[in-house]
Amino acid sequence: MTDDPGNGASRIRRVRPPTASEQLEALLGYRVPMGRPPKYDMSTWTVTDDWPDPVPVTDAEIAVFEQWFGDFFDELFGPGG
Repeated sequence: MTDDPGNGASRIRRVRPPTASEQLEALLGYRVPMGRPPKYDMSTWTVTDDWPDPVPVTDAEIAVFEQWFGDFFDELFGPGG
């Protein structure tokens, strides 16, 4: 009998080369997480409020808000004097 390519006896099995991740894991001996790590670990953040009470506001700041939001404030709180 001869090897016939149609019967599957002479099928060549190709082995895929290891990926870069697999090569790095083999070299280091442990798995390396892929992808960008989080920029900040927000689980360790603490939020504090150190603003004075009351928060100081200048006349210039009030003027800006009245200029830009005056119509809204009048509608919300009623016209002022």
